[in-house]
Amino acid sequence: MTKLDELVNWFESKNKVMVALSGGVDSALVAYAAFQKLGNLAIAVTADYKTLSEEELHSAKQICREIGIKQLFLDYNELENEEFTKNDSNRCFHCRMELGDHLIALAKEHNVRVIVDGTNLDDLGDYRPGIEALKQNGIRSPLVETNFSKLQVRECAKSVGLSVYDKPSNSCLASRIPWGQRVTAEKLTRIEFGETIVKQLTNVKQVRVRDLNGSAKIEVDKVMISLFNDDILNEITKKLKMIGFSAVEIDQDGYKPGKINVIVD
Repeated sequence: MTKLDELVNWFESKNKVMVALSGGVDSALVAYAAFQKLGNLAIAVTADYKTLSEEELHSAKQICREIGIKQLFLDYNELENEEFTKNDSNRCFHCRMELGDHLIALAKEHNVRVIVDGTNLDDLGDYRPGIEALKQNGIRSPLVETNFSKLQVRECAKSVGLSVYDKPSNSCLASRIPWGQRVTAEKLTRIEFGETIVKQLTNVKQVRVRDLNGSAKIEVDKVMISLFNDDILNEITKKLKMIGFSAVEIDQDGYKPGKINVIVD
């Protein structure tokens, strides 16, 4: 039995399932497997909230078209949640608790008893309070339960023709704001536009524009830093200042997940 068979068979006897689909490869593979086993009894749900970029929303829609799975949307404003916007080290926990509440309510509307996400084994090694929140809400992780690493997820996604098989990992826009600095709509907007600008000018796929009290720190893979010559950097700086950043710099240490997860005084 292949790894993909294991994942597909996980959905045996699950009757009706709701897949929390973000737009990345992990939840895409879970949605694919659920649809293979359950057909129209599998439903994908994407939370169209304020910290999800348009790029990720577009990706989620594309995934569902490729699979053929029905997609529903949750539309709510997490910026109305003070526990989230104050942006302490439990930000992800509060975000995922709220998401879990919305998923459970939607599942009840559609008579769904099993809700799943795209957490994989490699995720468990990071500081991920959001995973704990989803677990507390009874949301299950088939990739963990069938022992899928990130590499195995990508290999299986490629084998079944999912276009996101090599899509760089992403996280919500709020992760670009250091703990202790409030999350606002204004910051999220300039972060999203900023990352789009950098991608368009450099063709780099994985970009983080960290918002440090209004100053932009750009993170890309270390091997990509050489692309940022003076002309490119000047153009990026000009455009990022036009959308509200006060200053722009390149992080010479390169991209690293969770780098700014520290409390800022």
